[in-house]
Parts: sequence; structure tokens; C-alpha cells
Amino acid sequence: MVYEIDAHAKVNLALDVLKKREDGYHEIRSIMQEISLCDKLIFKEIKTGFKLHTNNKNLPVDKSNLVYKAYEKMAQIANTNVGVEVEIIKNIPLSAGLAGGSTNAAATLLMLNEIWKLDLPIEKLMQIGEELGSDVAFCLVGGTKLAEGKGEKLKEVKPFKNKHILLVNPGFEISTPYVYSKIKIDNKRIDIEGLIKAIEADDLFSVANKLENKMEEVVFKEFPIIRDIKDYMLKNGAIGALMSGSGASVFAIYEDVEKLEYTKGKMEKIYPYCFHTLTV
Repeated sequence: MVYEIDAHAKVNLALDVLKKREDGYHEIRSIMQEISLCDKLIFKEIKTGFKLHTNNKNLPVDKSNLVYKAYEKMAQIANTNVGVEVEIIKNIPLSAGLAGGSTNAAATLLMLNEIWKLDLPIEKLMQIGEELGSDVAFCLVGGTKLAEGKGEKLKEVKPFKNKHILLVNPGFEISTPYVYSKIKIDNKRIDIEGLIKAIEADDLFSVANKLENKMEEVVFKEFPIIRDIKDYMLKNGAIGALMSGSGASVFAIYEDVEKLEYTKGKMEKIYPYCFHTLTV
């Protein structure tokens, strides 16, 4: 049998970094938003073992890949000898602040739960996901969520669907741990509650005005090109723009789709990854 599943990317509509925890992680508050940009994972049952391959030569297919780690976790629970072959058709840029690895891991947990008929509840899958990465829990459920703790504690926010997003990535990777190591914690908090109210009112302009990411200062200083991408979007029809996660991707909200497509056409001549995507 062959099984397929889409693994959706996410953006952070807001990302506040509150403090460094004793376990070495950082305490955050964030509004995470699923988008339509996705990878496709194809699963095939084989006699034994695990095989992983992908169309992206820069993506490791060894045990460092989160899909491999997710398989190992599920195989331990299933206590099965049935093997699995996974192909990742990669569309989401790597190490881009879009949860590309986490969403692949989440898709693997969901699909193996189905293939092996484990009937594990979503709460159990989220618990397993937390052991794999901070964003995996969100990727299992998607939508629009308030994320707290390391990013694994999720609360429902009213859906913010079908908003037009221009997403641009300059084609280089940024290490999340490196950005966290450089960030300066301050007492100025992002207005997450105000953003939630704007989302609940479906007020696109208010949402756009409240986009904020504490990681931008660090990343813009070291990679000015990312600030340039954001500024270009804002000068070309975007009503709001923000770096997602620790970068290097920048997304912009557009009310006017024609302006979005015009700007995308211009930016495609400069940057390797430009997507017209939607919130989900």
C-alpha cells in the first residue's frame, strides 16, 4: 500500500521571547499560523527496516532527520517488524523559520498511527511530538494557536483562514539555537492579546499592524538582506510584514492580490524562494 500526506508550513504572526529557562530552552509566547505551503510525504510498507529519501540533496536522510526519529518513536510503541519507506517531496525551504522539519515529523506520526492502526489519541501524539521538537505539537493540529512554554503548550485562537500571504526566503539557512544565543531579553512585551482580538474581529489591517517578532533585531543586524526583503514588501503593497521564527523567511499580508502577484514577480528575479500562499 502507498499512503500520502501533506505537511504544512507555519508562520509566526507574533513571537515574544520571555526568558531563558533552567533547561536551556527559552520561554516564548507566539501566535502560530498554518499556511498552505506544504511538503508531500509518501509512505510505502516494505518487509523490514526504514528507508528515507528526498528530492532535496541538502536534506539529510540519516538518523538526524526528524522523520527518522519519529519513525523510531512510533516503531517502539507499535512493536512491529513491518518496514517503512518514506519519500519527502520538499517544497518548504530548509531551516527557514517555517517548521519544515517539525511538520514532516508530525506527518510521520499521524501517518504511522494510521498505517499501523495504533489508534493513539492526538494528545499522545503531541506528547511524542514534544520529545522531537518544540513545533511538532503545533504541526500535528495546525490552524491558529497561541503557543507558550517552549512552543508546545497550545491554546485555541479563532481561525484566521484564507488570508493572502507572500512568503520569500533568500536561500540560506539560519540556526535557531544561534539566534537564541544572541537574543537580548527585555521587559517590553509584545501585544499578543491585542493581536488575538484583531484575529477574532477578522480585522486584517489591525492584525497586520500588530505583527512583531523579538528575533528580528538579532537577525537583521547579522543578515541585513532579510530586513531588505521586509522593507521591499512594505513598499510594494503589503499591509504588514514580518520575519517568521528565527528566519530567514519573511512573509507579508496583502489585501490586494494583484499587488501581491506583481511584487512576487519582481522578487522572483532576486530570491530563489517566493510563494503566494494562504493561511489555513
